[in-house]
Amino acid sequence: MNWDWDKLQEKRQRQQGQNPPPRPPQNQDNDDAEHEQPRARRTPFGKGGGPDTNPFKRLSQMRVPNGRAVLLVLLAVVVLWLLSGIYIVNPDEQGVVLRFGQYDRTEGPGPHYAWPVPIETVYKPQVTQVLRSEVGFRSVGQSTTFQQGQVRTIPEEASMLTGDENIVNVQFSVQYKISDPVQYLFNVSAPTALVRNAAEAAMREVIGNSQIDSAITDGKLKIQSEATQLLQQILNRYGAGIQVLAVQLQDVHPPQEVIDAFKDVASAREDKSRIINEAEAYRNELLPKARGQAPAMLNQAQAYSPPRIRNAEGDAARFDALRLEYEKAPTVTKQRLYYETMEEILAGAGEKVLMDGAAASRVLPYLPLPGLSAPQAPKDFKTPQASQIIQNPKPVEKH
Repeated sequence: MNWDWDKLQEKRQRQQGQNPPPRPPQNQDNDDAEHEQPRARRTPFGKGGGPDTNPFKRLSQMRVPNGRAVLLVLLAVVVLWLLSGIYIVNPDEQGVVLRFGQYDRTEGPGPHYAWPVPIETVYKPQVTQVLRSEVGFRSVGQSTTFQQGQVRTIPEEASMLTGDENIVNVQFSVQYKISDPVQYLFNVSAPTALVRNAAEAAMREVIGNSQIDSAITDGKLKIQSEATQLLQQILNRYGAGIQVLAVQLQDVHPPQEVIDAFKDVASAREDKSRIINEAEAYRNELLPKARGQAPAMLNQAQAYSPPRIRNAEGDAARFDALRLEYEKAPTVTKQRLYYETMEEILAGAGEKVLMDGAAASRVLPYLPLPGLSAPQAPKDFKTPQASQIIQNPKPVEKH
């Protein structure tokens, strides 16, 4: 470096017409080292010298790579670019292919090939996944860790006006999936926001046509069905490519200021419905039995009537025959009737004792006789107490 500086100073003095100052004596060894150092320096363009080396000269000395190597590199780049067009569509997806930004085709699950970017572009939406949108509330945490009750209410979405001009807070969720991936990707820019806004509009219309009592108690199924149909119609008009699976009401309640009164009304309505259901169940149980017993009783009466009529007719005919015989021979007929009656009575007796008049006058009448059963009191007969007998004595009849 000292040698270069000295050269520069001498050149400047020569240009100014001055004699160069005498150079200080230097060690010969250092001089040789200064001369050898620039020679040993190498640059990226080959062997170089000092700072005054021309860069264009060094560029001209560069070696151009061989043409075959360039061809191999270009060929490898083209092959890699072509191989980048291979893609796989999962079973729950559909591949939508665009060629120069325009829809070209739809591919099913499996391996496929498309021209690499920028010629063709592939989108793979999940068409079987069930998506969920919430209106009036937001779940706390991720959807995979959702737990009932951990929600955040959105009052501006939940407050709705009913048909009888009452305010009710409605929280519901919408389950849907992609039915047409092309419409879903290109007809709507924000499908999630579209579903939420359309669901809120549909529910407000359905609630506006319903009564508050119906929305809180027994009209929830009807509201869900009507909201599902109306939401599907709105999405079809937009061409969103979305199929609504279900609209589920999570919570329907009146404002906090009047919620206690509405709970009492709802409890009374539920009690009313329960009592009506119990009465209908009792009626449904009793009426079939009565309808079945009525024909049975009628059949029994019809079966009992002919024998009684025949017996009565036979008794009447027998009585007329006896009357005729009695008129012809009263004494004989009377005696015969007596014998027949005694025969019928004595036939039912167990043991019989026959005594003549003298023996019978000396026998002490004693009841009950052996073999005779004691008479039984009727079921409704009550034995009088001793106090009753004393208080209400029976008068003795005198003959």
